[in-house]
Amino acid sequence: MSSLNFMDMYRNIIALPSISSTESSWDQSNEQVIRLLADWFSQLGFDVEVTELPDLPGKFNLLATKGEGDGGLLLAGHTDTVPFDPGRWNKDPFKLTEEGDRIYGLGTIDMKGFFAFIVEALKDLDLSKLNKPIRILATADEETTMAGARAIASAMAIKPDYAVIGEPTGLVPVMMHKGHMSEAIRVTGKSGHSSDPANGVNALEIMQQVMGRLIDLQRQLKENYANPHFKVPQPTLNLGHINGGDSPNRICACCELHFDMRPIPGVGPDELLGLLHHALAPLKEQYPDALELTHLHEPIPPYGTDPDAELVRAAADITGNAAEAVNYCTEAPFINQLGCQTIVLGPGHIAQAHQPDEYLDLSFVKPTVEVLQRLVNRFCLSN
Repeated sequence: MSSLNFMDMYRNIIALPSISSTESSWDQSNEQVIRLLADWFSQLGFDVEVTELPDLPGKFNLLATKGEGDGGLLLAGHTDTVPFDPGRWNKDPFKLTEEGDRIYGLGTIDMKGFFAFIVEALKDLDLSKLNKPIRILATADEETTMAGARAIASAMAIKPDYAVIGEPTGLVPVMMHKGHMSEAIRVTGKSGHSSDPANGVNALEIMQQVMGRLIDLQRQLKENYANPHFKVPQPTLNLGHINGGDSPNRICACCELHFDMRPIPGVGPDELLGLLHHALAPLKEQYPDALELTHLHEPIPPYGTDPDAELVRAAADITGNAAEAVNYCTEAPFINQLGCQTIVLGPGHIAQAHQPDEYLDLSFVKPTVEVLQRLVNRFCLSN
């Protein structure tokens, strides 16, 4: 690994586009990034397994393992990035640009760059003295379907004791976050000439009633549920996008509403869907076959690790930062399904994620490397 230093690794991984998007014009394979990581970890003496995701050609996961048996520590991250707006970037997204105390590029913090941190931390450790295995997981499509993490959870082929996901948390351990649901309600009415409303069924008028019931559900969620760990303690419901009708002189035959819901630990997607169906039930009875509810993507469950868990306490001790809960979501609920204690902890701030001119503040480099080394020492090397 002496042939690559930290900045070289960063430069090489940022140069490989790996956008995932629900828009086919943007969506790309992550294979080049995975092959680069396979080379890095092979040079460190890891056994590397690269797996193409079922039904997703061109999308790959990587699992690199050093040491034998179950348990130990899993360091995890995703290899894809969001799309970018060329008109708002002042830098080349795929060319690492160093200015002052920052390095710019798509994926510098969210989160391909985290793998360079892992290599930088591990290359100076004596991994011949492992008494528990260290594993590196690199996944596909976190920014869209989370298919890579879902596949790992489904396979249940590894059983780490502890897992750290290197999303940008400002090196503050995250031990809990909300889930995410994106839902669509489609109302199908009957078109007709606007001069006689009785000749049609106006989908916009039905949708107005739907929205009223959703807003009432929003109020019920705030009144009936609360998790004090979160700044916004209740599950939320947000009306995000609506489209319907085609002309002011036609009775609207179709209207579609997109909205999101954020489950919290203890109030998961199934319970929220039950509440949603209950709220809409009178309208479904009043307008048979007019309402259709569908997922825009498969629900992402909430995640939580016991605040008193050993990993949470160790991360707080090592970083000097108390663990917290956040409102955004990560692959943690799927990694958690492996049966391990899981935290989210990484360099950079979430405020820079998904932004033009994404950057890493270089003041994070030394402390992040030290945090990773101390975690490996504690859970894989200590006697």
